[in-house]
Amino acid sequence: MPRYFVTLIVAVALFMETMDSTVIATSLPAIAADLGEDPIALKLALTSYLLSLAVFIPLSGWMADKFGARTVFRAAIVVFTVGSAACGFAQGLADFVLFRVIQGMGGAMMVPVGRLVILRSIPKSELISALAWLTVPALMGPVIGPPLGGFIATFASWRWIFWINIPVGILGVILATRYIENIREDDVPPLDVKGFILSGIGLSGLAFGFTSIGQGLFPTHVVLALLAAGVIGCALYVRHARIAPAPLLDLGLLKVKTFFVSVVGGFVYRIGIGAMPFLLPLFFQLGFGMSAFQSGLLTFVSAIGAIAMKTTAAPIIRRYGFKRVLVVNALISSLFMAVIALFTPATPHAVILGLLLVGGFFKSLQFTSINTIAYADIDNHAMSRATSFASVAQQLSLSAGVAIGALVLELERMGRNSHEVLLADFPSAFVLVSAIAASSALIFATLPRDAGANLSTRARPVGTPEESAAQLEEPVR
Repeated sequence: MPRYFVTLIVAVALFMETMDSTVIATSLPAIAADLGEDPIALKLALTSYLLSLAVFIPLSGWMADKFGARTVFRAAIVVFTVGSAACGFAQGLADFVLFRVIQGMGGAMMVPVGRLVILRSIPKSELISALAWLTVPALMGPVIGPPLGGFIATFASWRWIFWINIPVGILGVILATRYIENIREDDVPPLDVKGFILSGIGLSGLAFGFTSIGQGLFPTHVVLALLAAGVIGCALYVRHARIAPAPLLDLGLLKVKTFFVSVVGGFVYRIGIGAMPFLLPLFFQLGFGMSAFQSGLLTFVSAIGAIAMKTTAAPIIRRYGFKRVLVVNALISSLFMAVIALFTPATPHAVILGLLLVGGFFKSLQFTSINTIAYADIDNHAMSRATSFASVAQQLSLSAGVAIGALVLELERMGRNSHEVLLADFPSAFVLVSAIAASSALIFATLPRDAGANLSTRARPVGTPEESAAQLEEPVR
């Protein structure tokens, strides 16, 4: 079996999930027309999917420990694929939203459990290269999704958007059965039911509230009520987790410095990154007058930069170390996001393509570094809880990024007679989200200088080669 074949299996599942979460956005008008629904009402299909993710992601780690990683990963692919196929047969808003919820249940288990499989199958010294493969589909999905959705909706039936997942899902189940080991824990505590309920209320309220901002789905007071319910639910969960013997989301993991910096710094950085798949298509379509297909082809180049990164991430991190890469690259990648604010319809496409290509490389390098350093000092027994926690933080940060981008556009058009989004509304949004992403460098700067040395095989030289080798074997705390 090839060295990273397990990683590629998980990467395919991750690509299917991330692409699906964005592919229907472009096709909503066509879907709404066919189902006889209002396009605004059909956006419930997007938010219901995110709602399902927020509720069930915290459960993924416990499920993997209890029933085995392969069993849960394979079942998640089946649930996701069945939900996807059902969406293609939907006849109205109610069943379409229901099937998207089912899809979200599968996606919530598929991605964090897939990452857990890699973390428990690959030696820590090889995690940088292994997790770099996962960064590529995570970045490719949002850029391939819109043009693919537009192409299918234009030249075929929108239902094929969901049916194309069927052969991929079947292949994933076959490969997972054959190549993924069913790793599980022997002593698994009972399910934290109270924690599951509180985290479900809190996280779904925040995710649903964030994604509703600026979307016109609900009145303002309803959005505020959702956010308030989310804050209260999360606060109650924190109180519960402090006394629970085995909380579903283990807040004690934040005492590990590298995990804390990855989660908190990554949250801030992803707020900026999370806004880009929302802002860029609107920028090119509403500001430049491009079709959805044209704008998708233009933004696709950032995925090429992500692919180029996967072979260079490990050498870069080994050469400069996690701390320096995270701090410096947060500023560099944020600068490439901010430059987009200077684009105009007269900007040559070659310039846009070049900047998006290079920006995609640095953005992917940052994702790889953040995702890898999170598990530098986490032992195998705590890996399942760590992957659930990290996945929750990622999902919330991306939702917050969309919310901030939408809110800026909403504020820009306030006071105008026309509610149309104009080209001049976008620069401030790009500058703001870029500044937020850049501020994550302050958090990454708190890392110890040799953080993650057991992952990058970097260490300060000591007296003898034997002592140097011994130092590499010691986890950095």
